[in-house]
Amino acid sequence: MNRFAKIAALVAVGALTFTACGGTTETGSTTANTTTTAASESAPEETGLELTCPAGTVNGGGASSQDIAMQALTQSYNTACNSGQVIYTKSGSGAGIKDFYNSQLQFAGSDSALKTSANSDGVVEAEKVKERCAGNDGWNLPLIVSPVAFAYNLEGVDNLVLTPKVMMDIFNGTITTWDHDEIKALNADATLPSQAINVFYRNDESGTTENVANYLQATAPEQFKGEPSKMYFGTAGEGKKGTQGVADAVKETAGGFGYMEWKFAKDAQLGITAIDNGQGAVELTAETAGAAIDQAEVTGEGNNLVVELKFTDLGENVYPMVMITYTIACSAGLPEGEAALLKDFLIYASSADAQATLVDQGYAPVPQEMLEKLHTAIEALA
Repeated sequence: MNRFAKIAALVAVGALTFTACGGTTETGSTTANTTTTAASESAPEETGLELTCPAGTVNGGGASSQDIAMQALTQSYNTACNSGQVIYTKSGSGAGIKDFYNSQLQFAGSDSALKTSANSDGVVEAEKVKERCAGNDGWNLPLIVSPVAFAYNLEGVDNLVLTPKVMMDIFNGTITTWDHDEIKALNADATLPSQAINVFYRNDESGTTENVANYLQATAPEQFKGEPSKMYFGTAGEGKKGTQGVADAVKETAGGFGYMEWKFAKDAQLGITAIDNGQGAVELTAETAGAAIDQAEVTGEGNNLVVELKFTDLGENVYPMVMITYTIACSAGLPEGEAALLKDFLIYASSADAQATLVDQGYAPVPQEMLEKLHTAIEALA
């Protein structure tokens, strides 16, 4: 078995390990064996690129939404290569980008692409990153697909359905109890309690928050106020730091409701809302989330792969609230050893087999057409 195939096989097994540590698993030994075999046999042909396993250390950090995926991928890469170390530390998208352009990291993870206009603090992220990259552009590389769950803690209610309009009214404090008439109309077969809706949200700078805001602005424009940003978009609820903080709060609070990455909702054993986007209620699965990514469009220029998601008119059986989480890297300008190690790791992480192993972790694979663009961009990193 060559080194690429060895890493792919390890991450297939590692995916099960991470699931077992984090919570329940829906994958049995037959699935694991099939995944491992496929990884072993096909990995070298997928990208047309070969791993070299350079020495050194590369540090990345940022979006918590991709943390579980990045821990699995870096652990498998580091173990199999046994020469360099790639490390990822979750801190939130905003913090990750700042640490990257302040040269504390060699790459950042973000749930939104670099801003080309000024943030509220006056910083233009793309310009700051260009300075950090010695005058070279930073590229947004769509490496991880993260479905977002609207999760709830409501005893006796297993198949809750909500619309974007109702969810925005909940976040704005207009709808405050679970037996509100609009919720009852969407859930005629459910016994909804006269219980307060306890909203929890991210109070740190979060790309997840920004993605949810983009979705709700597009689908509930009359209820959404202001402009999407990394800060919370509603007026009701209690803020918690990080995705884990929101998941813990919803789990610990009867009537709790909040947005979080799918894996965290599953690990906390929370209810996950089916969304009626106007074309029927759709449950969150890898297949329905993947269907949304298939309709996304790459809008960035050249190898800067900014992705525009489509939120409306998606058709039936398409779960609308997904997000691309980017690896933000210098197109050139890192020291030679750091650049070589980061590129090598990204070659592996973007392989179809590595992507496939992430499904059990609550992610959806990057579609093949987008993977091909990603491989071209990674090959061009200098």
